[in-house]
Amino acid sequence: MKLKRRQELEVRIEKVAFGGQGIARVDDFVVFVDGGIPGDVLKVRLRKVKKNYAEAYPLHILSPSPLRGDAPCKHFGYCGGCKWQHVPYETQLQFKTEQVKEALEHIGGIEAPPVLDALPSPKIFGYRNKMEFSFSGNRWLTPEELKNPEIKKDFALGFHVPRYFDRILDIEYCWLQSDTLNTVLEFSRQFFKRTGLPVYHLRTHEGILRFLVLRESTHFQEVMVNVVTAEAIPEVMERFARQLREAVPQVVSVFNGVNSRSGQTAFAETLHLIAGEPYIRERLGTLEFRISPNSFFQTNTLQAENLYRKVMEFAGLSGKEVVWDLYAGTGTIALFLAEAAQQVVGFELVESAVTDAEENARRNGVTNATFVEGDLRKTIREFQGKPDVIVCDPPRAGMHPDVVKAILKAAPPRIVYVSCNPATMARDLILLKDFYRLETVQPVDMFPHTYHIESVALLIKK
Repeated sequence: MKLKRRQELEVRIEKVAFGGQGIARVDDFVVFVDGGIPGDVLKVRLRKVKKNYAEAYPLHILSPSPLRGDAPCKHFGYCGGCKWQHVPYETQLQFKTEQVKEALEHIGGIEAPPVLDALPSPKIFGYRNKMEFSFSGNRWLTPEELKNPEIKKDFALGFHVPRYFDRILDIEYCWLQSDTLNTVLEFSRQFFKRTGLPVYHLRTHEGILRFLVLRESTHFQEVMVNVVTAEAIPEVMERFARQLREAVPQVVSVFNGVNSRSGQTAFAETLHLIAGEPYIRERLGTLEFRISPNSFFQTNTLQAENLYRKVMEFAGLSGKEVVWDLYAGTGTIALFLAEAAQQVVGFELVESAVTDAEENARRNGVTNATFVEGDLRKTIREFQGKPDVIVCDPPRAGMHPDVVKAILKAAPPRIVYVSCNPATMARDLILLKDFYRLETVQPVDMFPHTYHIESVALLIKK
């Protein structure tokens, strides 16, 4: 059968792909279907047809999968944040475990990869300690909302609708954040709607309001609020901070971040502290960290502790080892390992992250961790000494081949590879497999109800 765009088909979903789409086959031709889960029989319409695959969206559920249930979130299906709220959590973990196995088999060429069952998150709702919401002056309406003439399209504070960079769904309550952050979200929506301040327009680049960024510490219950605007609005923000902190006492820090660039990012070029402290505190294990508005920190605090414990276990430290931590960021993994190692050296490209890492070490009294700033392709090769263990936690794109070469030259007995992308992890392992044996892989579910999965792999030198 020759398929064409906008063609309608009846398909049965066989499995789930990394990315959250269901996989169906039409005469052995793969069709990826938005929102499909194994066992669904769907009427779909093709959105895109390529040489080796097609993409489709569902029109009707002809026969629902027995895995389907009711999602608690009223925005599910329209919001781009969650893919699997309607699937039992145990099944989500099975999906993710299989996706790690398939990536290692099909991309990495590893037969029967030693993958353990995915480690569940301690919390499956309210687990996110950071959320970014977008302001919009043109609210996107669901089919149900279109039937209500009282709902206006003039203001929204929420998330992007999938595949549309300029369409924002107004979010009343997000199940991935705490009740406290949902209270802050609703207060902020009502406050800024009343001000009448214009929302930044992505095409004309005019307007003021851009993003609301919320952060919360799991262990100290402290909240930071950062309203990102195209220009500073000190008088409005002072009024906002005063009223918000009266309504929500957990708010200890309020910023007005300014981003005048046209790019759609919540990162603030300049930060104005409006009220409270310039940071919130968080804890990982016995370590305490200060988190500022632009700092990176693992989004699921409780599961991050489990992730780092697994890294510690795989590192097999006895107190005598020298550990290199590649892509060290603000030093969380390096400092977590320092108590069980002789020395830890963190390598990081970003200057501000190195500064934060050094401050975190000082604050926690860690004296056996040092941090090296610069391009890893160069700094690893030039650093004196040999590591007993290398821990690497690269970005989603994986490691540069030159970094892999530098690791092979250092030749540590153990490598602990932390990955947020099974596909790029499998690709990197191909470059290491002639010299290292893949001992085991532990998937770690940092993001319940989404398709994202972290993994920790242990490699032993042959």
